[in-house]
Amino acid sequence: MDFSPLIIGAMRLGRWGANFSDDQLEQYVNECLELGLDTFDHADIYGDYTTELSFGKLLVNNPGLRSRMKIITKCGIKMVHENRPAHTIKSYDTSREHIVHSVENSLRNFNTDYLDLLLIHRPDYLLDPAEVAECFTELKNAGKVKAFGVSNFSADEFDLLDRHFPLVTHQLEISLLNRDAFMNGTLLQCMSKDIRPMAWSPVGGGLVFQPSSAPVVNRIKRASKQLCEKYGCNLDQLLYAWLLRHPAAILPVLGTSNIERVKSAKKSLDIPLDREDWYVLWSASTGEDVP
Repeated sequence: MDFSPLIIGAMRLGRWGANFSDDQLEQYVNECLELGLDTFDHADIYGDYTTELSFGKLLVNNPGLRSRMKIITKCGIKMVHENRPAHTIKSYDTSREHIVHSVENSLRNFNTDYLDLLLIHRPDYLLDPAEVAECFTELKNAGKVKAFGVSNFSADEFDLLDRHFPLVTHQLEISLLNRDAFMNGTLLQCMSKDIRPMAWSPVGGGLVFQPSSAPVVNRIKRASKQLCEKYGCNLDQLLYAWLLRHPAAILPVLGTSNIERVKSAKKSLDIPLDREDWYVLWSASTGEDVP
């Protein structure tokens, strides 16, 4: 399945962030589509279980939009909230019953007949791969979900489920401030299976754009200053370009609700980051040269 080279994260579009009005959301989505960024990343829990519903209202009012976009959503986390009164403790649930119920809710929320991609949001200690695979097969055969993946799994957890049902992506936290995926085998696994990983929090939650006393943040800022001058780019563009340079063909999930930042991020697609400059940033992050 083809996704746009930058994925639009929906987590901060609603109650957990910008709290867009209907008109503001419509304008933001249309501008993203005009930029050629047609993939929107949701989760059932976003906005305390309200963001999918807001997005679905947009699709009802603009019926032509659905065919122009790809919708990702996630399930498996059960939050304690008044919008889910049956949840008595935060937990994970990958039972067939919960996955099917979550998909049916998401389809209603989005006012659509299908989801382009469903991700299991977090590893579930009680996950039964055979049960999940059977559920995925049922949803796919019914035309309700086109493809499936996971988020935040270890390489072993991914492999266990993938042996039972083919997964198309793995969404992970990947940035200069979180380099685990480069070292724990998850990116290598994606490459070996020829799937493109998705990177959430690709600029480290924005910490590098704020005043900080953290040595790692200040090392990255110092190293980036010269490189931004060299490539004629902004810091955010450089950080995205650093991810995009990796041969795993990482797909950054943008966490911003500011369309100007989305436009800025898109320019990172045209930055030909040199191999040594990639390692300049790596060394700035670790605080030492590679071994």
